[in-house]
Amino acid sequence: MILDSCPIPIVLAPLAGGPSTPELAAAVSEAGGLGFLAAGYLSAAELAARCRRVRELTARPFGVNLFVPGEETEATQAERDERVTEYARAIAADVTSIGADLGVPHYDDDAWQAKLAVVLEEPPPVVSFTFGIPDRSVIEAVKAAGSEVWITVTTAAEARLAVEAGADAVAAQGAEAGGHRGGLTDGPGSAVGTMALVQLVTAAVAVPVVAAGGIATGAGVAAALCLGARAAALGTAFLDCPEAGTAAVHRAALHADETRWTSLTRAFSGRTARGIANGFLLAHSSVAPAAYPEVNQLTAPMRAKARQAGLPDYVNLWAGQAYPLTAAVPAADLVRDLWAEAGAVLDRVSGTRSG
Repeated sequence: MILDSCPIPIVLAPLAGGPSTPELAAAVSEAGGLGFLAAGYLSAAELAARCRRVRELTARPFGVNLFVPGEETEATQAERDERVTEYARAIAADVTSIGADLGVPHYDDDAWQAKLAVVLEEPPPVVSFTFGIPDRSVIEAVKAAGSEVWITVTTAAEARLAVEAGADAVAAQGAEAGGHRGGLTDGPGSAVGTMALVQLVTAAVAVPVVAAGGIATGAGVAAALCLGARAAALGTAFLDCPEAGTAAVHRAALHADETRWTSLTRAFSGRTARGIANGFLLAHSSVAPAAYPEVNQLTAPMRAKARQAGLPDYVNLWAGQAYPLTAAVPAADLVRDLWAEAGAVLDRVSGTRSG
């Protein structure tokens, strides 16, 4: 397994939508962890360029994460179009209030085939999949090209399906995680916390498990390992690193108010995701439809305008529940500090046990 060649069992969560950069991925890998590039929302050409840049910056292993597209059916799409139209009317006043326009919603597979071609032509050590389980033929092709295949799961049942499809490892994403829920379904009512989920998944499958969700400290990393995970994946913890492409308004929100809670919402994208509660989230979460990527496209101009203008109430401030622990430190230092803290915790626990 690729993680066997990583001295530190810390994985950089992909962080699609801006924070992911080659510099961040390379810094994590160079420090001994496993860096990841997010392919989501990029063109195939942009993904290829970023992969080349990571290889220029490090000879260490890294991974690439792809979004699995949902199936488009005429009946389903007609129903979604109606719900999206209703939602557009509901949010129109907020969008126009900051001088933005509503985006044009449409079905989009995020350049799935073109991005698959990129990772098949120049395979990274790991290719991970989010938002679903690809066809077995896709998994077999990626593995034949020389990459390990990881699949994000949010239940033990999904983990079993992923392994049956050929996954080499699964990333067990708990409900505490920031950003989008990455499993087959995104219903908030089925969300399971990381501590429970890792135990359930490690009991259900024999492949290595990477724990994700709400892990922000070395103690959290140690806890994941004690639960049976092979490594811990952290995303929010890296958002304020200088190598990250995180927008200034998002960085500021991480430190603006430690009492501000996070919430699961479909308001910004049409798919359940966890972010810091703000005005738009609170106003529209209750009526936002399950319609990704259409809602994501609908709100894209508003979010872009708000990021540029520094308006936090109109930006998707994705963050995990432990976000107040986020620090503005270089990524390599963060990896090493987290592992040193984890080691101290594990030594203390071992000493307590032996005593």
